[in-house]
Amino acid sequence: MYWSDSQSDETITIPDDVVDAVFSISCRCLPVDHAHALRQALLAALPWLAEEQEAGIHPIHGAESGNGWMRPDRPEDLLYLSRRTKLTLRLPKHRIEDVARLSGVTLDIAGHALVVAASTVRALSPITTIFARYVALDAGADEEVFLAAAMAQLHGLGIKPKKMLCGIEKSIATPDGNVRTRSLMVADLSMEESIRLQQHGLGPLRQLGCGLFIPHKDIDEVRRAQS
Repeated sequence: MYWSDSQSDETITIPDDVVDAVFSISCRCLPVDHAHALRQALLAALPWLAEEQEAGIHPIHGAESGNGWMRPDRPEDLLYLSRRTKLTLRLPKHRIEDVARLSGVTLDIAGHALVVAASTVRALSPITTIFARYVALDAGADEEVFLAAAMAQLHGLGIKPKKMLCGIEKSIATPDGNVRTRSLMVADLSMEESIRLQQHGLGPLRQLGCGLFIPHKDIDEVRRAQS
């Protein structure tokens, strides 16, 4: 954990050069570790994604729990999806019309049919506590080493985080081997820093769902829950 307290007030206009395309989907279940299969299916349906190296595919996460059900952790387990589950792609604005053609397509994700329905466009969030479920920094298993690597990359983006918290190590399977990742929460950013980090992401492998930040509850709540 990295921690430094300060406060500031600001307003900012949210740029729309990078946005999220959010699709309703119909899919009964997917393997917990489906990132590579999802990427391959989307590349088959949208070949231009291969040219957009900074385009990101958000992981299809589903609910953590509900009606006594807890989200499984093993990569080979099945993740059962609700009707509210979405497929979200982070894209440059000029690709919005292109990605809209995905509506009506059925994707084969590791043998599971995922029907893509209507889409909406969502701007990036001005919230100053943001979270990535997977960040691949090749920094080994040590938490402090991971945070130091994250700090260095954030400084390279002109971002000076005051609070960071990372999670346990998780792997994403690919034909080239497992990718080691950790979740990362960054808090007390300025609004401009938050949007910049959402635009650029952190580390490689956006199309495996890595380095993509989304809004999250305040980091102080998470710290209290872990104490």
